[in-house]
Amino acid sequence: MTTANDTTGAGTALRLRRLGWAGVEVRLGETRVVIDALENVEPLRPVLGRPKRPLPAVDVPAGTHALITHLHPDHYDRDLVGRLAATGTAGCHTTSAAALAEDGIDAVAQELGQPRRIGELTVTPVASLDWRGTDSHQVAWVVEGAGRRIIHCGDTMWHGNWWQIARDHGPFDVAFLPVNGVIARFEGYEANVPVTLTPEQAVEAAAVLGATAACAIHYELFDNPPAYTEQPDIPDRFRRAAEARGVVPHLVTDGESVPLPVAAAQS
Repeated sequence: MTTANDTTGAGTALRLRRLGWAGVEVRLGETRVVIDALENVEPLRPVLGRPKRPLPAVDVPAGTHALITHLHPDHYDRDLVGRLAATGTAGCHTTSAAALAEDGIDAVAQELGQPRRIGELTVTPVASLDWRGTDSHQVAWVVEGAGRRIIHCGDTMWHGNWWQIARDHGPFDVAFLPVNGVIARFEGYEANVPVTLTPEQAVEAAAVLGATAACAIHYELFDNPPAYTEQPDIPDRFRRAAEARGVVPHLVTDGESVPLPVAAAQS
């Protein structure tokens, strides 16, 4: 499939860039939103260990907006979100707003399914599932603009809400999905069951969501057995599963652009 990152004319196209770990940047015209951007890995070392490579600094020009899927410190970088909120906004699910307020961040809270306009973009939190259950209050974010639609799924497990999300918000040009299928053994949560999507599950989620392409996130940075054990052979497994399902796979390094399909069907 031919792809491009600008199909509607200079300055009017949705542009996507993968940041480090689970971070994604979405730009449309003068509007810029980053989701789960991460710089500070120090709080993660006791469990996730040392990262395999340095994380690049996140460019935060004035007016950049932040969204977070949940409060785990590999998705909510408190200092970075605070800097972003100082000149833009910080968006979260309503259940996370009190924690952000305690950190001195006046967040814009949204209920599931409640859209919010940010400049030229519309952002909507939708259901997700965390391995810790309801106490983590994880969401995914749907972002729309210029006739394009993407979803960022944080570090979700497999769940039964994919079909409802597809009915309410799909189809999607690109689904950003965790693929490390990690086995976690900490905080009293221990089971030999992946607590994030495996490569194959991520592709299945993309297919159910009606996504033309799936971009792998949340992999090949942390692997710290026995506390945090990543799946083996992630890129090859992701590609094979995507080929079998007719989903375009994107395996993009930190800081690289993520292409959009040239002709994406939208409802």
